[in-house]
Amino acid sequence: MRLSKLLFLLALAAPLVAPAAEFTFEADAPGAVPAGFSSLLGGQGEPGVWAIEIDDSAARGSKVVTQTNTEGVNYRFPMLIENSILAADVDLKVRFKAVAGKIDQAAGLVWRFADTNNYYIVRANALEDNVVLYRVKDGKREDLKPVGTTAAAYGKKVSVPAGHWHTLEVSVRGPRFTVRFNGAELFVVEDGTFTAAGRIGLWTKADSMTRFDDLQVDIRK
Repeated sequence: MRLSKLLFLLALAAPLVAPAAEFTFEADAPGAVPAGFSSLLGGQGEPGVWAIEIDDSAARGSKVVTQTNTEGVNYRFPMLIENSILAADVDLKVRFKAVAGKIDQAAGLVWRFADTNNYYIVRANALEDNVVLYRVKDGKREDLKPVGTTAAAYGKKVSVPAGHWHTLEVSVRGPRFTVRFNGAELFVVEDGTFTAAGRIGLWTKADSMTRFDDLQVDIRK
């Protein structure tokens, strides 16, 4: 009886966590935009073209979603935003593979998305071999310095070979964002600009052709 009562009290005290959402794109038709997502554009240039493709090297199944429009405009941010999820605190994880790009070969995760001019994003870049977290406010993109670094810091250098699958993760808790790459923690950023719940999604830059698979979302708040 005492054990049952203790378990009941622990259950009441546990934080409420929404069921995880997972997007493997296996049910989507090749050539189509994934169901439940919208293609949006930040910055300048042509909209992105997001389409389901077949990639037998994918970890789960063979379908992936690829941003295929490689227009070479530098300040161009094609996004694929999920239409139904609203979250303030959230865990995001995605597998990605950089395929091509002369200006950039970028893959990013977006959270607290209000519109194409206001959101947070963390991205890996296979040309620069780094991972950087940004705040986009009123259309202006600014990198946020990892905790414990100097004003000269620019994210974290890490090997991001193109043509290989990698994982990118961010855990969002209030103003604290913890970034992981291929399972290893890279850095923490703190920023309180955007606190309200927003959409989540995927992001690329400039002429990046990038494939994504297995987007995982755990809503914490």
